[in-house]
Amino acid sequence: MTEAGTGRSARDTTARRARRPDRWKALFVGLLVAAVLGASGWALLGSRLLVVRHVEVTGTKLLTPDRVAAAAGIRLGLPMVRLHPDDVKHRVATLHEVASVRVERHWPATVRIVVRERVPVAAYQRGGRYYQVDTGGFPVRDGTAVPDVPLLTVGAPSPTDPPTLAALRVVGELPGGLRAKVVEVTAPTVESVTLRLRGGLTIVWGSPERSAEKARLAEALMRTPAGRGPRTIDVGSPDVITTR
Repeated sequence: MTEAGTGRSARDTTARRARRPDRWKALFVGLLVAAVLGASGWALLGSRLLVVRHVEVTGTKLLTPDRVAAAAGIRLGLPMVRLHPDDVKHRVATLHEVASVRVERHWPATVRIVVRERVPVAAYQRGGRYYQVDTGGFPVRDGTAVPDVPLLTVGAPSPTDPPTLAALRVVGELPGGLRAKVVEVTAPTVESVTLRLRGGLTIVWGSPERSAEKARLAEALMRTPAGRGPRTIDVGSPDVITTR
């Protein structure tokens, strides 16, 4: 064999020997990755360590946490990775009292349901029951007991009825002190909202426009001697307030 041929043979042998450790290294790394993925999959799907053990409910006042948890339908022992937050949200959102809901996974074993409830601002009476509604006209709760919110008197109370929404908007925008005195809100039309207060005082409000200004003027007048005598204050046009 020539000197050149002997050199090539030696180099080929050296290269083959160098490639063998690389193949073993690649095989080892592949097995290690497979083992890590298998362990992770087992921990997420098969292990009893990462399963739902606690369901927490926050933000409730009208609802009870147990009622929200029941509506959520989360099975204890379910692997956390198999929980579908959007499905839980849709189920909880079917409760009338719920305005919005957020579902959080807190590893390793807790699901937190954060509820924002609708706030009833008025109630209408029908068939011997009182139906409390929020500022959007959506029913929040109902019962036979007289609620501690103003009575809503409109032709056809509903979330799509313009006079209903006008009356609820006015009540919702009232400052707390004035709202606490209102016992009834009527609205034959959008432009003719009227408030009846404890003690018999009536405030003709008109439309919901400029409500903040109307409330400020009405409260200021009620604190003066001129505002204590009349039985009706008309702030329908804030530029010209009348009493009678």
